[in-house]
Amino acid sequence: MSLKVKKILVSQPEPSNDKSPYYEIAEKHKVEITFRPFIKVERLPLKEFKQQRIQILDFSAIVFTARTAVDNFFSICEELRITMPESMKYFCTSEVIALYLQKYIVYRKRKIFFSNTSKIEGLVNAFTKHNKEKFLLPVSEQHNDEVAIFLEKKKLKYTKSIMYRTVNNYFKEGEELNFDMLIFFSPIGVSSLMENFPNFKQEKMAIGCFGNTTAKALEELGFTINCQAPLPEFPSMTAALDHYLTDNHKSHK
Repeated sequence: MSLKVKKILVSQPEPSNDKSPYYEIAEKHKVEITFRPFIKVERLPLKEFKQQRIQILDFSAIVFTARTAVDNFFSICEELRITMPESMKYFCTSEVIALYLQKYIVYRKRKIFFSNTSKIEGLVNAFTKHNKEKFLLPVSEQHNDEVAIFLEKKKLKYTKSIMYRTVNNYFKEGEELNFDMLIFFSPIGVSSLMENFPNFKQEKMAIGCFGNTTAKALEELGFTINCQAPLPEFPSMTAALDHYLTDNHKSHK
C-alpha cells in the first residue's frame, strides 16, 4: 500500500501561468507540488550542425513540428548570421507553433501555413499547392519519423536536419528525492532518474506517468505504476492525478 501522498514531484518545468490545473489540484487536495525536469533540451553545437553540410538558405520552406524546433532553428540561424528572406514559407503542425513564429519574424508579412488538426495531415492542401518547394525539417536527435514518412508519401523534396537533443538534467550531489509521488512524461525522464539516483527504490512511493512508452520504461525497471494517462476516462495527466489523489486520501482517512 502506498503512503498518503502529500509531496509530489512533477518532472516538467513549472507552468508559465498560475491557471495551471496542477495548482488547482494542490489547493483541492492540500498537497505540495514541486516542478523539477529530469530532462532538458540542448541545441546542437554549431560544429555538429555544420557536419550535416546543410545550407539553410538553399531551402524555400521550413516544416516546424514544435516550438522547441522553432527556437533551436532560429538560434542556429542567429549564430550563422542568417536572415530569413521574406520569400521563405513556413509549414507548422499547429496554430500554436505558427503564432509562436512571431517571436522571430514579422508574422503578417510571411507565408505561414498551419494544420487545424495539430497533425501533419492537416497541411495536405498547403503541401499540394506548394509541392515544388525545397523543404527543411528541423528535428530532435530523438524523434519519430511520422512527419518524414508523410513528406515522402507526398513525394515532396525535403531534408531532415538534427538541430537539438534531449539530455539528462543532472541533480546536485547529495540531492534527495523526498517525495511521496513522482510523475514522468518520457522514457528519457525515467532513464535520467536512474542515472541521477542509481540506488533508487520505489518502496511505498507512488509513481504516475504519461504515455505508453513511459509506462513501458517504468515497468521494464520493475516499478509499479499507480496513476497513468492518457486513458479514455483520464485524457490528461492532471485528470488522472486528481482521481488518484481522491482515492489515495480516502484510503488513508
